[in-house]
Amino acid sequence: MNEHIFKAYDIRGIYGEELTDELSYYIGLAYGKHILELGKDRVLVGYDNRLSSIPLYNNLTKGITESGVNVIDLGLATTPMVYYAKEFLKIPSSIIITASHSPSAYNGFKFSFDESGSAYGEHIANFKEEVKEVMKNPFTGNKLGEITSYDIKTPYLEMLKNKTTLGKRKIKVVVDCGNGTGSIVAVEAFKNAGCEVVPLYCESDPTFPNHYPDPAVEENVEDLKKVVVREKADIGIGFDGDADRVGIVDEQGNMIFADYLLGILARELFKKTDDKRLLLDIKCSKAIEDDVIQNGGKVTYVRTGHSYGKKALKEGNFLLGGELSGHIYMADNFFGYDDGIYVGLRFVEILSNIEKPFSSLLEGFNRYHSTPEIKIKASDKIKFKVIDEINSYTKDKKYNTLTLDGVRVLFDDGWALVRASNTGPNITMRFEAISEERLQTIKEEFEQILQITMKKYDI
Repeated sequence: MNEHIFKAYDIRGIYGEELTDELSYYIGLAYGKHILELGKDRVLVGYDNRLSSIPLYNNLTKGITESGVNVIDLGLATTPMVYYAKEFLKIPSSIIITASHSPSAYNGFKFSFDESGSAYGEHIANFKEEVKEVMKNPFTGNKLGEITSYDIKTPYLEMLKNKTTLGKRKIKVVVDCGNGTGSIVAVEAFKNAGCEVVPLYCESDPTFPNHYPDPAVEENVEDLKKVVVREKADIGIGFDGDADRVGIVDEQGNMIFADYLLGILARELFKKTDDKRLLLDIKCSKAIEDDVIQNGGKVTYVRTGHSYGKKALKEGNFLLGGELSGHIYMADNFFGYDDGIYVGLRFVEILSNIEKPFSSLLEGFNRYHSTPEIKIKASDKIKFKVIDEINSYTKDKKYNTLTLDGVRVLFDDGWALVRASNTGPNITMRFEAISEERLQTIKEEFEQILQITMKKYDI
């Protein structure tokens, strides 16, 4: 078993090499055993549109049912559709077979065992040991579980329609599904809300022939930008492969990064509540914190990862939180989880009630010079050791740091972030400063120390 496919908040690997049909069976067997011990006997299972999802589903559910647990088959579904099924059917145990925005060769599992929410960290590490145990000692439950199908698409779309109330202004939106699983519901959801919809790559195609379904990467929204401008649309909205993340392009064809989207949502939220708190992952711009403070609020930072963010949102009773990658979780008129389509509808709702363009919503935010997220290849075996070395360096320099996820160094005029990716063999960096010159100085310092550290490990 390739143990490194057990990530910080999901299981993910190359299908047929790292994640096999046989392993999927044992994951199902171990999962069934685990939730039976928790007093559960039903699990919701859905899958994305990848070619490997059906064989993985067949083997996963074979293991689950042989453990004695019943499967409610949601069929082809986005991750938020599975999340909603948990709410709608009052069944907390769920698995969605998906590799999100990863290339088509990959697949994986996002899952929850019980009411505590999406599995993460030590839960997944412990589950890995349970999978290894059932591989050594397979078993059969006292009875064979049953598989029953359930159509969650209809109630999901109805829920989105009921939770969206547009103003007088008619909104024209370009919807880019990147040929991902969002293709099965996104266009219909925006039409149901009363939008004029221009579909872009909204045909389900697991080869992702046009671009990877990851709207947090600017090159993946180049076509969306062009179509928004050409069609004179009010907004362009893109989704990742399983539609739990969102990306936005304004009417001028400019990509709006998710931290600024969170800032806009916070401004709107603070108009109607005294709870002026916002939860951000550590990759987000200081401009958002500046704006929240200026509006009488407070920012709390959390480590990157949708499972960690939703857990912090629930435990802290926040109304809004999210991260730079486009995971945005809302508990205001919603369920506290990340649904890219619902968040897109919230922005359409905002626009429908004003006579200004989307770009005007960015007025008043401080502007810093920043880099996009920079990824450096580093094996899963050594990437955390490298981060430990960077942390030691910052301590020796007596820098002010946040260490809840990697190292974020706080300067008076900027910041640097170096962290180990939770989803791949990478170290990721991001930098921000008040000037381009200062940005380059900070960036060069940490690129240099990273390069020295990487050489130490012969990378």
